[in-house]
Amino acid sequence: MRRTVFNEDHEAFRETLRAFIEAEVVPVYDEWFAAGQAPRDFYYKLAELGVFGIRVDEEYGGAGIDSYKFEAVLYEETARAGVSFGGSGVHVLLGLPYIKLLANDEQKKKYLPKFVSGEEMWAIAMTEPGTGSDLAGMKTTAKLSEDGTHYVLNGAKTFITGGVHADRMIVCARTAAPTKEDRRHGISLFVVDTKAEGYSVGRKLDKLGLKTSDTAELAFVDVKVPVEDLLGEENKGFYYLGHNLASERWGIAFGAYAQAKAAVRFAKQYVQDRVVFGQTVASFQNTKFELAACQAEVDAAEAVADRATEALDAGELTPAEAASAKLFCTEVAHRVIDRCLQLHGGYGFMNEYPIARLYADNRVNRIYGGTSEIMKTIIAKDMGL
Repeated sequence: MRRTVFNEDHEAFRETLRAFIEAEVVPVYDEWFAAGQAPRDFYYKLAELGVFGIRVDEEYGGAGIDSYKFEAVLYEETARAGVSFGGSGVHVLLGLPYIKLLANDEQKKKYLPKFVSGEEMWAIAMTEPGTGSDLAGMKTTAKLSEDGTHYVLNGAKTFITGGVHADRMIVCARTAAPTKEDRRHGISLFVVDTKAEGYSVGRKLDKLGLKTSDTAELAFVDVKVPVEDLLGEENKGFYYLGHNLASERWGIAFGAYAQAKAAVRFAKQYVQDRVVFGQTVASFQNTKFELAACQAEVDAAEAVADRATEALDAGELTPAEAASAKLFCTEVAHRVIDRCLQLHGGYGFMNEYPIARLYADNRVNRIYGGTSEIMKTIIAKDMGL
């Protein structure tokens, strides 16, 4: 089926990106995998390529293109090569929407040029130990000082992707107690300098997958945050988080579809090369049926991912539609990648094969950004159930 989501500019970017991955990532990816993170200087290379500034206005050093389609190409090309760009994904997909939505002119002048250049890497700290998806239950606090010049931040966060390399962290904290009518009241967002006194990075977490992205625990002990670094209005943080969840869930959905597509590619290559009982694995009817079924699921996921991309670019992607896309694409990827690994036999269990890493990387898609169960809840509520 002919796709209409990408134009010539996107395809030119794809060619540039594919060459970059082959030259700068593939040769050293095993080293990143062993180290558990991409090196910090790699992010400067991504900045030089223009990846960080695509959706940033020209006055701040960006390209001024208000579209997520170039990021979609990035998802497809990294998955195709069986690699990732470390923890840099949260920098653009999670960090940038909050700056664009909430930062005032002075804050944009302060934050965005270094954001685009890679001089300052961004991440966001929402999840806390014991809260999981219940963001309204967060206990990290930010109290305004008596002289009104700064907030004092105390608390802890966990599962923070990009947490090791981050220079600026968007921290969600309570500035007021929840009310009986609304548990979500009283949360605010702050841009925190990770070099601030009292800010500390704890364990770099050892994850099942996504081995090249740095994920960490964070702690805040009397961290002073200037009032100028409050992002948006006080006590409205939960609303802001909900507003940007649609783009975050789109990213997970599109990334999952791209992984499923890559899995079929890896499996097809393997079964065409692998010989058993005197013939290629691809020649067996079961292999053909399995890959055909996987391809059909990938085609469906591609259509859903593309439709969500168009809606996101048009500013029309609703929370329920984003939840539906995430639920469908992540569940498809789970099934497809599992079946494609099975076609590899024992080799599919070896990390030297891309399918094994893809299998582990994919598992979190049904958890972060809201679990599949949360997505079903959102969809059911939208249905009036």
